[in-house]
Amino acid sequence: MSRLSAVLFDRDGTLVVDVPYNGDPGRVRLLPGAAAAVALARAHGLATGVVSNQSGIGRGLLTTEQVLRVNERADELLGGLDTWVFCPHAPDAGCACRKPRPGLVLAAAGRLGVPPAECLVIGDIAADVLAARAAGARGVLVPDAATAPAEVERFATESAPDPLTAVRAALAEAGIPVRRHASGPPADARPRPAPADAGTRGRPPAPSPDAVSSPDAVFSSVALDVVSSPDAVPSPGPVAHERVRGAVPDAVGSAGRWPA
Repeated sequence: MSRLSAVLFDRDGTLVVDVPYNGDPGRVRLLPGAAAAVALARAHGLATGVVSNQSGIGRGLLTTEQVLRVNERADELLGGLDTWVFCPHAPDAGCACRKPRPGLVLAAAGRLGVPPAECLVIGDIAADVLAARAAGARGVLVPDAATAPAEVERFATESAPDPLTAVRAALAEAGIPVRRHASGPPADARPRPAPADAGTRGRPPAPSPDAVSSPDAVFSSVALDVVSSPDAVPSPGPVAHERVRGAVPDAVGSAGRWPA
C-alpha cells in the first residue's frame, strides 16, 4: 500500500464483542484496543469507517432502527467514525453489497471521498479480506476465537493480532511516522470529508459513482431522518448513516460463527 487515506473496520468481532443479531445498544461492548485503533487512525489524519453485514434485517430478526441504535452506541464508545455502511440483505438476496462482494467497501470509500485503493479494511473473517480485494483495497485479517482455522492459515501473511497493530503497521508501510501516545484529536479537530448529502436536506443523497454499481443504493441520514420507515430494506444497495459531524455499520458470517 503506497498511500493510505482511510481505515475501514468490520464491526462485530473486530471493534465490538460479537453478540449474534444484537439489537440492544446496552449490550455493546468494545474489544480491547478498538477505540485506540480508531483514535490512532484519526490522529494521523485518516478517515475512518465501518463496513458491516447485517443480515438480521433481511432475516426478519432485526429492524433497521435497531441496527442504527446499536451502531450509534458503538460510535459513541469508539469516539466517532466518519461513516458506517451496512448490508441489510439476507445471504441469498444476491445483492452487490454483502461481503465478500465489494459493495460496502466501495460505498464507504465513495462516502469518504477517497479511492478504494487507498483504503485499509480490517476484519476478523475471510469475507472482510476478500471484500477488500474485490474493491481494490487492502485487507488485513484480525482473527479471534471464532475465526475458522482455515481462514487464519490462508491469510497468515495478511494478518495482525489486533486492530491497533494493524493500523500501526499500515501507517508504517505508507511511510506515515507513527506518533507515540497519539490519542486522536477532538471529534471535530481535523478536516473531514464533506458529507455526501451536503445541500440535499430533506432528500436522500445521490451516491458517488464509485460507491455501488446498483442505481438503487440508499443512504439514510441519522440527523435528517431521510428514510421515512426505519424498517425499510433497500435493495440491492447498502445503507449508510451519518451524523452531521461524520457518519456511522458491520460483519460477515463464516465457519465457526453466527452468520451476519
